[in-house]
Amino acid sequence: MPNPWDVGSAKLLASVGFAALATTSSGYAMTLGRLDGSVTRAEALSHAAAIVASVDVPVSADLENGFGDDLDAIAETVRGARAAGLAGCSIEDFGRDGIYPMPAAVERIFGAAEAAHDDGGPMVLTARAENYLHGRADLADTIARLQAYQAAGADVLYAPGVQDLADIRSLVGSVDLPVNVLALPGTAPVVELAAAGVRRISVGSGFNAVA
Repeated sequence: MPNPWDVGSAKLLASVGFAALATTSSGYAMTLGRLDGSVTRAEALSHAAAIVASVDVPVSADLENGFGDDLDAIAETVRGARAAGLAGCSIEDFGRDGIYPMPAAVERIFGAAEAAHDDGGPMVLTARAENYLHGRADLADTIARLQAYQAAGADVLYAPGVQDLADIRSLVGSVDLPVNVLALPGTAPVVELAAAGVRRISVGSGFNAVA
């Protein structure tokens, strides 16, 4: 599931046969001349809606930490994602003050899942454990977080930055939901990730950075 950063790249990626797309927060920020984390909720949702309207495949959105720490902010963000026509979205457990403590992180995913699935909504919620992107290469804590996010109602689990194939196997074997892996330089090839049980691969801002 590659990550377009504008309508043109979305059209190109859809045209070569990808079955789904996802926005990239950092890739989109770069198109605005900004750093990741500086885009507003309104900007992110408007950008996502434009990509949804430009292609005929499902689109998910990188919605960072839900654009707020509290549950009301997250619910507003996810409801906005549904209104934008998105088929899915991701919410991460990293905020202004670092990785959220486990209880708060789980509560946030529970609130996001409630908004994503309200009234039988079909939105696929991806819960992200951000440890490895922020200097906390703690596999046990990462697995514990993903297990808790599974119990809180997530549909897909994602720990960007985990690259060691043995660690990926451990992660996949510890949960019951589909696992997404971020393709970074040095990540195992697709065929090996598939053999390890990975169900989805994304590239983050990789294609944008190359372009």
